[in-house]
Amino acid sequence: MEEIPLSRPDITDVEKQLVMDVLDSGRLSIGPVVEEFEALVARRAGCRHAVACSSGTAGLHMALVALGIGPGDEVITTPFSFVASANCILYVGATPVFVDIEPQSLNMDPAKLEAAITPRTRAILAVEAFGNPTHMDEYRRIAARHEIPLVEDCCEALGATWRGVPAGSFGRVGVFGFYPNKQITTGEGGMIVTDDDQLADICRSLRNQGRAPGATYGGARSGSWLAHERLGYNYRLSEVAAAIGVGQMRRFDEIAEMRDRVAGTYMRHLMDRAALVLPTVDPSTRQSWFIFVVRLTEEYTGDERKRIIEGMRRHDIGCAAYFPCIHLQPYFREQFGFEPGCFPVAESVCHRTIALPFHNRLTAREIDMVVQTLDLMITREDLKRT
Repeated sequence: MEEIPLSRPDITDVEKQLVMDVLDSGRLSIGPVVEEFEALVARRAGCRHAVACSSGTAGLHMALVALGIGPGDEVITTPFSFVASANCILYVGATPVFVDIEPQSLNMDPAKLEAAITPRTRAILAVEAFGNPTHMDEYRRIAARHEIPLVEDCCEALGATWRGVPAGSFGRVGVFGFYPNKQITTGEGGMIVTDDDQLADICRSLRNQGRAPGATYGGARSGSWLAHERLGYNYRLSEVAAAIGVGQMRRFDEIAEMRDRVAGTYMRHLMDRAALVLPTVDPSTRQSWFIFVVRLTEEYTGDERKRIIEGMRRHDIGCAAYFPCIHLQPYFREQFGFEPGCFPVAESVCHRTIALPFHNRLTAREIDMVVQTLDLMITREDLKRT
């Protein structure tokens, strides 16, 4: 096990007690704790509705289904994200159309977005890379001008704001994710947020095997448990997982402050390193730090980056290459014919990124160890050239 892991969930006695309360209650699914968790996330996102589900990927899938997107449709998205951002488009039979990124924010370049819209475009699926919501208002304006919905993949951005507007509220629908490396975790889980009453009800039905929203076993609330209005999925979030989420949301300001501290310490330690490009945070942005990703300058090759990462791992420091470009994943290349060079900015960035250890309770001493080891590995690569 790495001495300093890439990520680590922050679970305290608050979450443990809430989980025990659920276990003692005997109500393990479709209960009041999920509803409390939904209310807490909706409030943070500035939205009227929140629909808890089993993962961020499931949430994105349901959002596209609820919007009626299917075969023959196109959805514009970024090639620089976790693969689920594009997989959900394939799930509904639609075609992902990628737009290259802007090199500072690492989000889709708004100047290139509009040119990608065609008569078949049914949505823009925008991702807040690493918790940075820059350009979301521009995507919203472009979507409104073309009368197509903006789907906000804010799985990495809970708590972020852009010009005072919270992540999750820019699009017709937004989706958060709660995997253990995220700002908050439920182990596995996600949350759809929206102000659209009808879309929220459709998603509540979709997550629960197509039952009517509010249906419970025996039909005590609204409709029979064995009546199914539409094709649905088992995408529910359990009461146990929601209990962890409630505890995390009650501590959210504390969690965000700790992550800000860790990111700020990294920035101070690394700001004078000529070999590195540090995260760019626009003054109008309240970044919600998902992970801390630096990238090597353009003089470094992908092979050099690989050796630097391997060297850090040999010293028991967790790090990773975040993200490989989606369009160069084998099955995307096979299905759509993508080749290197299609999206040069994203490809240049993805070949040089290094995600450093990042979690709430990373200490100053541990950060010093990470920085010193990174310096050593970069110096070794520099010496090989001389």
